[in-house]
Amino acid sequence: MSDNSLVFDRTLGRSRLRRALAQGYPDFLLQRAAGDLEERLSAVLRQFAIAADLGTPLPVVGPVLAGKAGWFLRMAEAEGPGADLLGDLERLPLAAGSLDLAVSLLALHGVNDLPGALIQIKRALRPDGLFMGCLLGGRTLQELRQALLEAESETTGGVSPRVAPFADLRDLGGLLQRAGFALPVVDSEAVTVRYRDAFGLFRDLRAMGWTNALVARRKAPLRRETLLRAAALYAERFADPDGRLPATFEFVWVSGWAPHESQQKPLRPGSAKARLADALGVPEIKAGEKPGGGNG
Repeated sequence: MSDNSLVFDRTLGRSRLRRALAQGYPDFLLQRAAGDLEERLSAVLRQFAIAADLGTPLPVVGPVLAGKAGWFLRMAEAEGPGADLLGDLERLPLAAGSLDLAVSLLALHGVNDLPGALIQIKRALRPDGLFMGCLLGGRTLQELRQALLEAESETTGGVSPRVAPFADLRDLGGLLQRAGFALPVVDSEAVTVRYRDAFGLFRDLRAMGWTNALVARRKAPLRRETLLRAAALYAERFADPDGRLPATFEFVWVSGWAPHESQQKPLRPGSAKARLADALGVPEIKAGEKPGGGNG
């Protein structure tokens, strides 16, 4: 991947993640994702011999998989608690066909090559292995994005990218298919966190290592004047009736299976053995006909 195609400064991002983990990473979003993961996996009526957590910032996946996996590995992208090995989501240190289940929570939205990362995850799965991931989608921090853009335009006469370009829900199904996954599923939900003021949100983003790591960012620090104006605009535009400020985090869930001959296959066009009209108990209307028969 050329430097011109890079979106994120991954080295800077990992450095900030290490600092966040050392100083006490807030776990409220990860705990929510872990709870959702447990609910989703409960619908999968099978056990997995070997499972891996790929890049989730905190060790929240292990307890969820305690009753689902015979053996569990946690790959972290930065030094922290509970890591079995350090690795990179863009260069997975896993052998082909080594996993039955791969899970990743709130990490894949920070890679530069998401199609490549998905291809590597699919490669690491055995036939009929399952991948289930949660990443941030395009509605994430939409309120902050608007407030920062307007504030910076007002105070500096220009704008710099401040909030990451998160994955688009409509594209992810296609990416899963391109990576070779069978039976791909994509869905999303908006998780709203409420704050007393915008500075509480700023503190949480910094504590999670989610401050600006875009390659195209303006390297000068954000001006105090701009920050204050953004906080004021946030409150003016988005405050709830009780004065608290909502912050949207869109959780996009993706899942897919490594292909296996036992999996359900779509029927070939024209191979149906029964007509829909018969099933519904109504006359069949052929192309060009009007209801009631005839072409006139």
